[in-house]
Amino acid sequence: MDTVALAVTNGMLHFELALAYEVFGPAPAAVTGPWYDIALCGPDAVQVGRFRLEPDHGLDQLPRADTVIVPGWADVDQDPPADLVDAVRAAHDAGARVASLCTGAFVLAAAGLLDGKRATTHWAHTQALAARYPQVTVDPDVLYVDNGSGLTSAGKAAAMDLCLHLVRLDHGSSIANILARRLVVPPHRDGGQAQFVTTPVPAPDNHPLADLFPWVIERLDHPLTVEDLARQARMSSRHLGRHFRSVTGTTPLQWLLTQRIRHAQELLETTDDSVDAIAAATGMGTATTLRRHFNRTVGVPPDTYRRTFRLRTRPA
Repeated sequence: MDTVALAVTNGMLHFELALAYEVFGPAPAAVTGPWYDIALCGPDAVQVGRFRLEPDHGLDQLPRADTVIVPGWADVDQDPPADLVDAVRAAHDAGARVASLCTGAFVLAAAGLLDGKRATTHWAHTQALAARYPQVTVDPDVLYVDNGSGLTSAGKAAAMDLCLHLVRLDHGSSIANILARRLVVPPHRDGGQAQFVTTPVPAPDNHPLADLFPWVIERLDHPLTVEDLARQARMSSRHLGRHFRSVTGTTPLQWLLTQRIRHAQELLETTDDSVDAIAAATGMGTATTLRRHFNRTVGVPPDTYRRTFRLRTRPA
């Protein structure tokens, strides 16, 4: 069972803290094996927004955790407490995976964990982070960045994307998707690391493409074209493209390819089907085509992806 420690101290933001506790706290019903052992670590009682918290342990327990989560830091113009910075650095040096949510990136930067690395934070504070820590490459255009042992998320709701990314790393896409459904959030949004993040089917059902998306998902094994999608949506291809850009942020073909890759990931995790069979089931046609697109999009070949996640998603 992995230990997740939430580093809490005066001046933290309660939204990101509560969000992380909800993700790593209660296990989804589909999880039959170990989940996370979550703990609040901080100096005595702390004030988090309007809430007063009693931590389970002191900050000196952070180095014993497998994963340390640093929630948002309320006043980015103020240096974070030295004891918090030292404890986060000690946890990283001890081998913990350290992730910041929103402006928690200022704590990681103060600890020197982002030196020479790419990172992100809330868009309103990216310039401040870059100015104060010029050795950090700040990317304002992503939802999160994964550097392996150090991860940072953009602001507010992007913290959920990073937390689900961590669950996906530890337990596979199927469990992360189940958890996302329980939380009523998209399981994937375009973000930091292509191996684990894909463009979602948007959650709202009041946009012009609401009926088209499920129709496509049910026919991923078909060789669909933009014209097929436009015909089903009863609009021109150009009009379809404009709606796709507005709703998904990408083109119809790129969105379709992303859905095929996402379905291939699920089949690789949950079935023993051959790559040829998965290529047919996802509309890729041949194993060669699937491998080319999968490797380019995900960053690893299908067989490697299956070896990585297969044991994590199979029942004991």
